[in-house]
Amino acid sequence: MIRIFNHYVSRTGLILLLFEMLVLQAAASTTVLVWSGLARNVLQIYVSGFAFALVNVFAMSALGMYQQQLREDVRATLARIAPAFVLGYAMLAVLMLVIPTIGFGRAGGFVFVLGGAGVLLTRTLLFTSSHSNMLVERLILIGDGALARECMELAASRGGPRRFEVVGCVPMPGEARRVPPAKVLPPGETLLALARRHGASEVIVSVGDRRSGGYPVRELLDCALGGVRVTDAAAFFEREASQIRVDSLQPSYLIFGGGFDQSFFRAFVKRTFDLLASGAICLATLPVMAVAALCIVLEDGGPVIYRQERVGKDGRLFRVLKFRSMGQDAERDGQPRWASAADPRVTRIGHWLRKLRIDELPQILNVLKGEMSFVGPRPERPYFVEQLTERVPYYNVRHSIKPGITGWAQVRYGYGDSVEDAVQKLQYDLYYVKNNSLLLDVLVLIDTFKVVVFRGGR
Repeated sequence: MIRIFNHYVSRTGLILLLFEMLVLQAAASTTVLVWSGLARNVLQIYVSGFAFALVNVFAMSALGMYQQQLREDVRATLARIAPAFVLGYAMLAVLMLVIPTIGFGRAGGFVFVLGGAGVLLTRTLLFTSSHSNMLVERLILIGDGALARECMELAASRGGPRRFEVVGCVPMPGEARRVPPAKVLPPGETLLALARRHGASEVIVSVGDRRSGGYPVRELLDCALGGVRVTDAAAFFEREASQIRVDSLQPSYLIFGGGFDQSFFRAFVKRTFDLLASGAICLATLPVMAVAALCIVLEDGGPVIYRQERVGKDGRLFRVLKFRSMGQDAERDGQPRWASAADPRVTRIGHWLRKLRIDELPQILNVLKGEMSFVGPRPERPYFVEQLTERVPYYNVRHSIKPGITGWAQVRYGYGDSVEDAVQKLQYDLYYVKNNSLLLDVLVLIDTFKVVVFRGGR
């Protein structure tokens, strides 16, 4: 994994994306140059090729073809390439209307076939090589308790070309064992000797209580000096799961772990992105919003817009705007309730508004007013914020930035209707608050597009 603008990105995935950009660029440019005869100069060839590569990489991203856990055979890759290129073809057709110099003439179909073949060949070579042990990273865990078990489960869940193998756990005094006995390494060797004998490249410190007299500080230093990476469990979860775990989080990790960019430049970039993204989506979805409003009125004649008090940045209250998706008496007794994926209070029209996330579109006005951002933690109601702040550590950290229409937790976790779900979503929100950047905002936007179009909502 490498870190770009505070966000962890798979090195293999990044290489794959860049290589496929080059393959698609070459396929399109060659077609324009040799076949179509539309290009009059080198710049026109380059622009046509770059546009073709960009829209198809975006389409493949929207279908999850660059996910870290993705590892597929040829048949599964073909099944994803086909709809991705159909989406790419539609996007390119719109782009050609805006930029007339982009064009492939009669070779339009051939360039997609050639580009698809190049992508298929690239992925076949990559995923074939991924079965090699050269791409398996071996880990040693310090500790054999509950935290070590969670690290083992995370390591086992990692698919894709880059995989992990936990060679064993070093038990610590006073910890209740929660890992399989077969994974406990026998005593007698130093950590550095164990790492070298098992070919481990990284040691994960997954000890719940580090005040124990048996905590191997000196041996961990020897590993670091000997070329074996030493990583804290919190950093391991942040890097591999894109979340910050609250059950094992030390306050010092948030204080000294970097991130939390609140500079003027970041605020300026964030606000510019909010205005551009909100303005573009507002213009593109005006017909959709008009139809949604009409359907709501026709179903029960009630108000179209629903206003609800939410908690924003620094705990300030504001009224969020949404298309009404529930009946007019959804909380007739005045008692706030968690919304769920199959909430019986949702109307027939409201079901589809939620499924397609159309109900969130009026929040663009909240963004334009500066009460919300386009990407950020979802704003919660004061009643639930008060409860969660008392029961969930670090919950108020999510209020250090503006809430968003969509967010890292929404595209990674989904609906939540309990305190346990709120904890899981908070762990993704903490990751976003700590590592937010323009890159992460764009990735959330792409994932939101994927959720809405291909998975039908949260």
